[in-house]
Amino acid sequence: MTTATQAPAAAEGHIDPAAAFVPVQTRSERLTSFAPEDFGVPTGREVNWKHTPIRLLEALFDDVAGEEGAVRVGATLPDGVESAALEVGQAPRGEVFRPEDRVAAVAWSQERSAHLVRIPADTVIDTPIVLDIEGQGGRAHAHIVLEALPHSRATVLLRHRGSATLAQNVEIIVRDGAALDVVSVQQWADDAVHAASHQARVDRDATLRHTVVSLGGALVRVNPSVELAGAGADGRLYGLSFADAEQHLESQVYLHHKGPHTVGDVLYKGALQGTSAHTVWIGDVLIGRDAVGTDSYEANRNLVLTDGARADSIPNLEIETGDIVGAGHASATGRFDDEQLFYLQARGISEEEARRLVVLGFLAEIVQKTGIPSLEEELMAAIEAELAVEERA
Repeated sequence: MTTATQAPAAAEGHIDPAAAFVPVQTRSERLTSFAPEDFGVPTGREVNWKHTPIRLLEALFDDVAGEEGAVRVGATLPDGVESAALEVGQAPRGEVFRPEDRVAAVAWSQERSAHLVRIPADTVIDTPIVLDIEGQGGRAHAHIVLEALPHSRATVLLRHRGSATLAQNVEIIVRDGAALDVVSVQQWADDAVHAASHQARVDRDATLRHTVVSLGGALVRVNPSVELAGAGADGRLYGLSFADAEQHLESQVYLHHKGPHTVGDVLYKGALQGTSAHTVWIGDVLIGRDAVGTDSYEANRNLVLTDGARADSIPNLEIETGDIVGAGHASATGRFDDEQLFYLQARGISEEEARRLVVLGFLAEIVQKTGIPSLEEELMAAIEAELAVEERA
């Protein structure tokens, strides 16, 4: 399927026809296509690529097969969870997912066998479902389908480690009355490149909590897109990034309130330290014309720890109906709060320890959203290790 949209030209006689084309700016109007050639090769001037160092992604723009064994996937599936392979055209693959850029379209065409994880209807899975994605070097493509059938409940953890250049699609379907938590953790080696497109649909009275944690990799770009399609659908999108020197960590988030009486909450937090550490967060929320009774809020907070680091934060909000409960967005980027540091130091805590406590407290809110106690402990330890690198420097 190909869908192309562009703004209409102005009335004849008021503008040069050659300049009548207006570039698509909003996420809802972007081209979607399963054909990589429909997108062309990004130049870095496109609205969805202009903040990304595309030279690091060049290998993923080529519509050619990945390298054998570049990525290994291990699965921990509790009793009752179904697993299968889905070829292109085999449902539910493609029920929700529509590539928004060339990388996602290449991954779609090159990954012939998608990995399906399905939670049966009326089933509660208490143990996390874990997919371990281990990079072995080289280029790879992946497509994962997560399907929570009606009135089921489960948590899925995607863990990314090792070294790879990976184009990854994750398709998430939350059926009526289901509740699904999806946690994607990126702890790649320093040379890894990971471009992921997560697309989800949340049906009537269903809930999705989606959390992205990016700590490792040269370039990590995880773009979640969630459609709250059914009445009473609930979407919670959370993210955490900790960028070191020369690291680029990015998320372009899209939350589409489509059904009535939907609830959305978006909160991403980032910490940056080291020369050329770079984070990008772009948050788009669309409240559609039929999304009456919507309650939605998005926010991005960034803490810059050293000189030479840069955080780009761009919130966008579109509202097509006036009959809503509430909607808002916020963005803030800054350094340490001097009052917080003074308060801690006045109680005998050293400046170094005070800074550590402030950063840990700032990021802990997102870590706790994962809902997996063992993972929470591991991530807090990993953040402390990141901080220790700067202290030693």
